[in-house]
Order: sequence, then structure tokens, then C-alpha cells
Amino acid sequence: MSIEDLYDEAARERLVPEPPKRVDAPVRLAFERDRARVVHAAASRRLAAKTQVVGPQTDDFVRNRLTHSLEVAQVARDLARAIGTHPDIAETAALAHDLGHPPFGHNGERALAGLSGDCGGFEGNAQTLRLLTRLESKTFDADGRSVGLNLTRATLDACTKYPWSRTEASGPHGVHADGTPRVVVKFGVYDDDRRVFDWLRTGVDGRRRCLEAQVMDLADDVAYSVHDVEDGIVAGRLDLTRLDRDALWETVRSWYLPGADDATLDAALADLRAMESWPVSAYDGSRRALAAIKNLTSDLVGRFCGSVQQATLAATAGEPPVRHRADLVVPTATEVEIGVLKGIAALYVMQADDRVALMERQRQLVAELVEALWAHGVAGLDPVFVEDWHAALDDAGRRRVVIDQVASLTDASAVARHAALASSGVERRAPRGDRDPG
Repeated sequence: MSIEDLYDEAARERLVPEPPKRVDAPVRLAFERDRARVVHAAASRRLAAKTQVVGPQTDDFVRNRLTHSLEVAQVARDLARAIGTHPDIAETAALAHDLGHPPFGHNGERALAGLSGDCGGFEGNAQTLRLLTRLESKTFDADGRSVGLNLTRATLDACTKYPWSRTEASGPHGVHADGTPRVVVKFGVYDDDRRVFDWLRTGVDGRRRCLEAQVMDLADDVAYSVHDVEDGIVAGRLDLTRLDRDALWETVRSWYLPGADDATLDAALADLRAMESWPVSAYDGSRRALAAIKNLTSDLVGRFCGSVQQATLAATAGEPPVRHRADLVVPTATEVEIGVLKGIAALYVMQADDRVALMERQRQLVAELVEALWAHGVAGLDPVFVEDWHAALDDAGRRRVVIDQVASLTDASAVARHAALASSGVERRAPRGDRDPG
């Protein structure tokens, strides 16, 4: 039985049925088509100019959201193939997982969440679903409504990292990079996108994520735990040979592993340091040092994915590991080691004083941009959002359009749009969005 045979017609169904392609066109299977649509989406291109950890304009080496997504996709595809689930579905979910991130990454997400409480909140994963099923331009239903890229049910399910609404979400935990308590709750669908969410979750009870979504999530964890450390080393912000143990464990517990004791964390770090490729001298920027860092990142990715592969295959023996028939198994030791690496990046890169100050300025810019667009009405919107503004039934709906507009911007275009609107001096718009361009 091929991997395709494990996915039934319901898994390959699209919200809007599509006619067969021309007979002379290259033959592509449903999930291959999904992958191509995400690759060619406008939101994918914009990821190249959105912050991962350090802003994309600060250094030619550091990762942006696009390069991060490509690396997550590679990890997800390899892991999916190794455990026997569909590599195209897992890869597409990985390519799409950050599409909903606004300018300035999680910092921008935090700002928008605080400005959108009266229109359903903001969360990057919920915004990803909104992009895939509404905001991206590809397909319209019989009523003339956009259904976004019209991806298959299995692919959309795999893209849903948090399959619940804001009202169903658990409270936030941990801290932001400036040390303040987290305020953004994690959820995967806005109330006005519930129709398509209920369709893609047909036949699924509760909050269980499909296996392909679990692969995407693990690949994301592996990629940014390893690559954020690599970026921090090359940027001169951290030295793996000189770690402040007490500060590191405090960060790991407050951010990622609240229940981990010192002995557990000490053992995990000792196991990492025992790797042959773990550095024994400070990074000096030479070609040999760069090669050593690359070997370390490769070994770490292989270490984490290999342990998950073995544990998952042992647990799913005889059961096809697809969709909701199985779960990914992440050994506790692997989870702790990933948490330690994420803690290193958090302590030495994300909590650096210069970055914390920059983040505060970014949040202020996002807040001012939202209010400026709200004051300008349709005059400040890109053409693709003007129709949404006019179709909105109330101010909450129009506020959501403004949030969608800001979330679509890159770091640089957010700065430019803020400057342009701030200099225009338009008076506050009339109620119900009656202000038109010109």
C-alpha cells in the first residue's frame, strides 16, 4: 500500500470542488498541489522580510521567517518520511506555519493581541488559518466569497497547531523577552473563521492534533532551538563554552520547562556537552569555526529527530501513522534538551538589553500604525482589503480588516507605512467607515 492510499477521499476533499486539470498539464497529486500553492503564496514571499529573532535587516547571515520556514520544512519532510506519514502534507504545514506572523514576529503579535480584543483577538496561528482560507487570492465559492488557497482538508488540519478558539484557550504562561508575563493566549481560529474550521475538523472530536501537525510542531521546535543558538553564536551574542548556569536554568524554567529541577537540567546539558561536535573553544569567525558550528547543528537535528523517530515507530507498530490514527512520541530527555537550547537563545539573544529596548519601540510603532489606519479608514488600506472594509457589518468587523492589513506587512513596510500615515494628518474617520479614498 502506498502512502497515498492511507488518505481517503475526505482527507483530499477541498472546500470548493475543483475540476480536473488539463490533460496535457503535468500530473500532480492533491497534496503536491497544496504544497505548490503555499510556496507561490504572496504571504510566503513576505516572510523574507519578517523578523525571526533578530531583524532581517541587521545581518546577512541571521535567519528571517522565510529561511526559518524552509529549514522547518526540511526537518518536517525528513521526519515524516522516516515515520511513514505523508511528507508533502508535513512539509506544506511547515512552510505555512509562520505565514500569520505580523511584522516584528512574536513582538508584533503581542502588540496586535492587545489592540484587537474587541474584534476577536490576534494570534499568529489563527491568522495563518485566515490567510490560507480567506485572505490569500486563489479560489472563490459559489457565493463569491474567497476561500483562500482552497487546500485539502488533511493539509489544513496539519496547519492547525492549536485546534481551538480563543474562548476555549488555556491562560497564557511564561514570560516575554522583556521579562514581563505573557499575555497572548494560544488559539488557532477566530470566531468569524469558524465555518471553515468546523469543515476541516469534520469527524475529529476535541482538541487532538493530527499527526502531521505534531510533526510540523516538533520540526519547528527542533529548528529554532538549534538555529537560534547558531545565529546567536555567529552574531557574537553567546559562547557555548561559557554559560551562566544559574541564569540559564532560571530562564529555561520561566520560559519553557517550569517543572524541571536543577539535576534534570544539569544532566541534559552534560549530555549535550558530551557530543563530539559540541564546541570546546570560543567561536572566532573563521571558515573552520563556521564548519564546526554547522556540524553541531546537523548533529543536534539528527539527535532530536532520531530519538523521536525511534520512539514513534515503537509506539505505532502495526498502525498507519497518519492523521488521527497515531501520535508523535517525543522522549522526555529530548524535550528537556530542546528546552535547554531554547533557554540558551532566550537568555543570551532574546533578553539582551538592546533587543528589549528595540522591542518596546516596535510595539509602540505597531500600536500607532493600527490607530492611524483606523483613523484613515479605506484611504489607508491596500486595495485587497478595501472590499473587506466595505463588507464589514460593524466597527468590530472593520477593526479586524485593519488588523489583517497590519499583520500582512513586513518589518520594513510597517515602518514605511507608519511614517507615511503619520505625516498625512488625516482627521479621525467617521463612524461606520464612510470615508473613501480621495
